[in-house]
Amino acid sequence: MKKNIVAFILSVSFMSLGSAAAYAEDMGSALAVEAAAVPVAASTSPQQISRDPAPEASHILAASVLANHSSPAMVLPTAGSYSFGAAATAETSDGVIALTSAEAGSFAAQDSGMSGSGGSSREPSYTVSLNQDSFFGFYPSFNGLIPVDEKMDFSFYGIFWTKPAFGLGQGNTGDDLWTEFGVGVNFNLADGRLKVKPQIGITNGSLLSGGSIVGGNTAGSRFLDGIVPSLTINYSDDKFEAEYYGGYYAALRQRDGNAALDFLHTWINAGYKVSSTVSFGPHYELLYNARNTYPGGRANTTYEWLGGYVQISLAKGFFARFTGGTDLDDDNAGDFYKMSVGMSF
Repeated sequence: MKKNIVAFILSVSFMSLGSAAAYAEDMGSALAVEAAAVPVAASTSPQQISRDPAPEASHILAASVLANHSSPAMVLPTAGSYSFGAAATAETSDGVIALTSAEAGSFAAQDSGMSGSGGSSREPSYTVSLNQDSFFGFYPSFNGLIPVDEKMDFSFYGIFWTKPAFGLGQGNTGDDLWTEFGVGVNFNLADGRLKVKPQIGITNGSLLSGGSIVGGNTAGSRFLDGIVPSLTINYSDDKFEAEYYGGYYAALRQRDGNAALDFLHTWINAGYKVSSTVSFGPHYELLYNARNTYPGGRANTTYEWLGGYVQISLAKGFFARFTGGTDLDDDNAGDFYKMSVGMSF
């Protein structure tokens, strides 16, 4: 039974990854987003992002629009998970939880040496975190791991995207807040130091599958707005930690409509553990709008961040991470920052 469950999850995940790759095909030559084509909140009308030097350099960047108060044009964000995504944590030799990433909003602590269920000596774990950054805004999240055997866990996660702009013209009253949920498997390798987690999620709302544009805004929220295949790889030992995340957010319901978006979200970071409590290191992150069917739209980079992080991890699963740096994209003004706090139990 366990093998059948794992085979099913992996087959769905990798089939979805294959589909996502097809969606992203030729995205380097795809049309880029015109600022004038970006829809506005329900109470405004479409306008160009005036501070962009040229239409071809414009972005669907929420941070850019919010920084430019003179222009009410709304920038369409990307999807998440983390971030989009789901991260994993590891336990150090002295029993302190060492979080290897706090960005995507789905963390998982690996408890060991405990009597539990599911054919493993490890017990299920659950992590709740509060996250905020300069692009996605505020997004609480959760992540759970249920041991299947000594080397594998069933994983599940969810992200509550709360940024009003993600409602895309539904009045921002909560009836169209973007909501993400997913499942997958987590493989514990190299005596637990290496963790590989393929997952597949769904999004609900209207960000990816916007459907029709009415009065410059998308109309109607959708169940199964999009599909999110992702892969997270974590490494953690007594002195070093590292993480890679890659996820593709593909429109599921309106791929041939005039308000469909796909996004590629990826990051990598690596850090040194000064002690069992404090770690720090560099962080690189990219968000790319791989597909855009809005009138006049085209594919382009949404943001490209480079900076560093510092993390504090305490006993019993408490953690806090702050990340900050610069946006390498010349068309974007300002820097980036993000913070996550939470608890694994």
